[in-house]
Amino acid sequence: MVTAIGVVVVAAVGVTAFLAVDREPAGPRPLTADEANLLAVTRFRNYEAGGRAVTITVPTTSGGLVVTGSVDYRAKIGYGVVRGAGRGTSSDGLIQWNTTTVFLHPVVDAPAEVPATPPASDWHRRPLRTAGSSLDSALLIALDLGSDRPDNAELLPQNGAAWVGRDEIGGRRVDIMSGPAARAKPDTAGNVRYWLDPDGTMHRVQADVASEPQSVVIDFDARPYVPVRPAPGVVPTP
Repeated sequence: MVTAIGVVVVAAVGVTAFLAVDREPAGPRPLTADEANLLAVTRFRNYEAGGRAVTITVPTTSGGLVVTGSVDYRAKIGYGVVRGAGRGTSSDGLIQWNTTTVFLHPVVDAPAEVPATPPASDWHRRPLRTAGSSLDSALLIALDLGSDRPDNAELLPQNGAAWVGRDEIGGRRVDIMSGPAARAKPDTAGNVRYWLDPDGTMHRVQADVASEPQSVVIDFDARPYVPVRPAPGVVPTP
């Protein structure tokens, strides 16, 4: 399981160079006070928004999965369409999840976007695995990218958070910052990277997971957020 800023992070399996960074001063380097404040507030920005539209790209040994949908950061519930990437469609369908359970609804011809109202039946549930599944790690990471309060900006640089570089997403200039080490795990600093605009809004997250050599990537889309309606049996996280 990987968690966002200041919580638990899985062991790294190498850092993947995901995107070329503009020609800026070479990173990584320590965060400035202003940068630490941006990183500290970014998960709170998602909580303030209530929810975000997301695209989650999950590496797997059989080609990968892509989940397109939304995450409710108040209720800690995600909902999306899952599709196989570079593989068959056996895993395609609808998916909902909270911090403990994954609900799957197989669909032969999965829609491009999730239906606003989830199907009333034929959901299959299983426990969310905290180890050994890149999909479940990615789902949990996505839920952890919202918090009802800012993180401690003073502690982030002390625990290894750093500025990595600059990039452009959707025509917006963003800073790339790496997250701090997990509690009592100093070797995990840098396992999670954040693409943030000048007000701390999150545009992309890249995270290493122990079960795969490639990183999970979570993009926060320009698509409007569609409030998540829980499927039968799905409950908000306390």
